[in-house]
Amino acid sequence: MKISAFAAATALLVLAPVGAAVAAPPPAEPTVLASGLVGPLHLSVGPGKAVTVSEEFAGVLSVVGRDTTQLYANPGWDVAGTDHQGSTTYLLESQGAGPEDPRPLAGSLKAIDSRGRVTTITDQLGAYETTMNPDGGSHYGLSAADAAANPACVAELGALGAPASYTGELDSHPYAVAVRGTTAYVADAGANAVLTVDLKTGHIATLAVLPPRPLQLSAEQAGAIGVPSCAGLTYAFEPVPTDVAIGPDGAVYVSSLPGGPESPVLGARGAVFRVDPASGAAAPWVEGLLTPTGIAFDGSGNLYVASLFGDGVLEVPAGSHTATLFMPAAAAADVDVSGSTLYATTDVFGNGTLVAVGL
Repeated sequence: MKISAFAAATALLVLAPVGAAVAAPPPAEPTVLASGLVGPLHLSVGPGKAVTVSEEFAGVLSVVGRDTTQLYANPGWDVAGTDHQGSTTYLLESQGAGPEDPRPLAGSLKAIDSRGRVTTITDQLGAYETTMNPDGGSHYGLSAADAAANPACVAELGALGAPASYTGELDSHPYAVAVRGTTAYVADAGANAVLTVDLKTGHIATLAVLPPRPLQLSAEQAGAIGVPSCAGLTYAFEPVPTDVAIGPDGAVYVSSLPGGPESPVLGARGAVFRVDPASGAAAPWVEGLLTPTGIAFDGSGNLYVASLFGDGVLEVPAGSHTATLFMPAAAAADVDVSGSTLYATTDVFGNGTLVAVGL
């Protein structure tokens, strides 16, 4: 059971989880660089501190510098995350994700050079999911025993359109990308996996399948979402990877927004995972986050997290695993850092805005 925004669009160190974010001294007032953007769910900072923004609801990439210009457009496709290496911009696009989009699964990783020429590195991301289904062995929902013993709960889940007990289904939504050397790391929000793509050959492989995110429903939570008979039972939600970043230690960090209600009704269940790039082993790095959809590191190793339905942009200081509120904002979808400046997209369901603030 994934959140609707994503279904539609939209040597490992194990550490203790953290609680909800707490307040920190606010930064300076953000500077608005652009507004009126259409669903700016992703951003990345390129050469010359020009910011590439994915206006995902319009199928457009825009570059915000001294002026705002269109870099790429593919209406009808979900133009998603980007990253830069040298003068090349890498981007993801897809279609067919989730039950609301009936088109066949399709997904591409493309490159745009400094002259605006577009090349396709691979157009097989959807085909890879159809063939490999990386999370096909993951079990979600109720355990088989709980489902068999609680028919009333199963019926209530069914009335919500939520499967009671299931394994990973065929779904692919390539959502975010980070490039290092000749490898692109792709967070696929539909596949619940982190994929690698060889930039020279286009070869796709699975680096990691994020683990299910179980929650024992309290009576209050079960009642609030309309499944009172499920109180006391544990429902394993899908992990839904939403962003990927290379950490200062060379590990791959992935934000996870568990499926289910988008509101805080079930609590702050999101996390950032650390993935060993050699073994693919994944473990929670920060937990207790509400809807983390964008992550970025600064040069000092501090981690910043965009909390889409939370209070804004959070900060996890280097050496810590506790998130504090760095910058209040409504509907903060993504974040990136260049030098001493943090960039974020905010108000992404309304007057989409790109802001910058000093660190």
